[in-house]
Formats: sequence, C-alpha cells, structure tokens
Amino acid sequence: MTETLNPVAAERIFTEAHTAYRFTGEPVSDDELTRVYELAKFTPTAMNSQPLRITFVRTEEARQKLLPLLSEGNRAKAASAPVVAILAADTDFHEHLPHLNPQTAAARDQLAGNVKHREAMARNNAWLQAGAFIMAVRATGLDAGPMAGFDTAGVDEAFFAGTPLRSFLVVNVGHAAPDGTFPRNPRLAFDEAVTLI
Repeated sequence: MTETLNPVAAERIFTEAHTAYRFTGEPVSDDELTRVYELAKFTPTAMNSQPLRITFVRTEEARQKLLPLLSEGNRAKAASAPVVAILAADTDFHEHLPHLNPQTAAARDQLAGNVKHREAMARNNAWLQAGAFIMAVRATGLDAGPMAGFDTAGVDEAFFAGTPLRSFLVVNVGHAAPDGTFPRNPRLAFDEAVTLI
C-alpha cells in the first residue's frame, strides 16, 4: 500500500464530485449497484461489525411509499433519481459476529446483553460505512445526493417493521443532470481545521 491513488481518480471521488440534486433519466443497473456495495463493504468498522444495511428503492410502488416520508424540500430530488438508497443500521449486527469476527469468540454474547451499547455501536459504525458508501457511488461513475431530512420512524415502519433495522440517511443515486448540482462552497483550510501537536 505504498502507491498513491491515481490523481484523476482521487479528483473524481473527492474534489470534482458534488452533491447531486437533480438527475438524468439514465437508469442505474444492478451491476452498478453491486459494484457500489462491493467497494463500500470494505469500510473499517469496530470488530468488523458491518452494521450498514442498504435498501435500494427503484419500483414505482416503493417510491410512492417513500416520497411522502421525505421532507417537502427533498421529494423532488428523490423523485428525479433512478435509485434511492435507504441506509439503515442493523441493531442486531452482533448476530453476524461469529462469521465476521471469528477470532473474538465471546463478542456476540457480550453484546447480546447490552442493547444500549449495541445500538450506539450499530449507528456509529453504520455512519462510517455511509461515508464510504457515498465515495463508492462516486468511484463507480455515479453521483450521490445524501439527505437526512425524512421521517425516520415513518421509514422504519414502512420498510423495516418487525426488524432490527433503523434508518438514518437517504441517498439519491444516479447521473446528475447538467444543472443538477450547485457550485462548490468553500471548505476550511488545513490550518483552520487541523492542529499539529
């Protein structure tokens, strides 16, 4: 791991990509969505817990169920996207630890008895994975429009009732329309955000 990422690729993923607000009608294939996941799944998480669960909304029936649960300002954005990803944290992620982290034999049982800690761990690590998910969307040649403005309880009831999944972010996925992004806003400079001690 001594080589740096190709500068063109790094620019595509980090400095040139913008949050997308409106999309073209170009579809997103199952293969593209699979590639997104196959990259995002390598996000480092505590104990390799991997609590992120992704629901890709594409059918008209599912879209009509989701759109009213988004804040009013987000509905048109989601309606224009060929795919809307609901990102959720699996609060029962510990059940997969014997497979995902076999070297820590007691982890599942320890977490089973501590619901509060487990839920916090699920959410924190799913957020880590969400950042990588957005980068994976960009790395696959697609554009992402993350949105936090939605009725989480309503989404959980509509899509995840009776499951341990808890939604926390919605990401529109597709190809940004020519006028589907805004100009880049400023970022803090190194010396404004970083302390060297």
